Amino acid sequence: MVRINTLPMRLLALEYGADLVYSEEIVDHKLIKCRRIINEKLGTVDFFDTEDKVAFQTCSAEKDKVILQIGTADPGRALKAAKLFEQDVSGIDVNMGCPKGFSLKGGMGAALLTNPELVYEILSTLTNNLSVPVTCKIRCLPSLEKTLELVKIIQSTGVSAVAVHGRTKDERTQHKNRNDYIREISRYLTIPVIANGGSGEINCYEDIEKFRRETEASSVMIARSPESNCSIFRKDGLLPLEEVIVDYLKYSIKCDSGLHNVKYCVQRMMGSYQATTRGQACIRANSVRDICNLYNLADYYDSFYEDSNPDRFLDNL
Repeated sequence: MVRINTLPMRLLALEYGADLVYSEEIVDHKLIKCRRIINEKLGTVDFFDTEDKVAFQTCSAEKDKVILQIGTADPGRALKAAKLFEQDVSGIDVNMGCPKGFSLKGGMGAALLTNPELVYEILSTLTNNLSVPVTCKIRCLPSLEKTLELVKIIQSTGVSAVAVHGRTKDERTQHKNRNDYIREISRYLTIPVIANGGSGEINCYEDIEKFRRETEASSVMIARSPESNCSIFRKDGLLPLEEVIVDYLKYSIKCDSGLHNVKYCVQRMMGSYQATTRGQACIRANSVRDICNLYNLADYYDSFYEDSNPDRFLDNL
């Protein structure tokens, strides 16, 4: 999810039990202009864009479990972008399912679903030239037959897996997820199929397993459910929201995350609780420390920036 799947949230998901985590989708035009900087103070690898903003941040704690998701409509540019990040991630995923206007206008995301020749060219270029696994995420086409034709082409490129969102590019969350389509794709292909689109009916870990069984998929990808409470990955059950927010804030401090991203993520977790006194104070917060103070973490925030603190580095997780 854009603005959500930054390093603190990915680390939190892994702590709670996620097997793999994805970056937010980043367009290849932006990726190829990034500068790779080793941040010795934090123990992170930071990729800065042309505006000197961190476009992607990672660390050794997620090295074997993080997948960079890219938006692209050009094989050469996709490869150039992937090569810059190849050594720091465990895989590259091409988003071929985003239905948003900016993706469609650029020929990216769901626009690729009706251009199988370009799909083949992009994916085969990546699989033939990268040392890490390549996957892609798609949406269903209106007919099962056409969807099966597309995934057959995708499988022929040598990708390691395909994630399938069970809606078409014109359908939204109010439309029923086509779990039957995903199930037929799982039976049709020999590569792993990752089921997606079931977040509306996923409220606990058991629901994740139910979705996987119903679709007969190898695994499940979820985004909207953990956006509200990331502890949904816990087999032992959900944690209280306040505890989850505290855990998230601690990771945000260790990643030196900026105010806008931290505030956005906390507000998404708070949901209707934004109407409370604490929620309104979060909206008015002028610094990450202000938000931390709302959760009794001001001292934790201050101590992190003391040079003598051995826990300030993500390598110590």
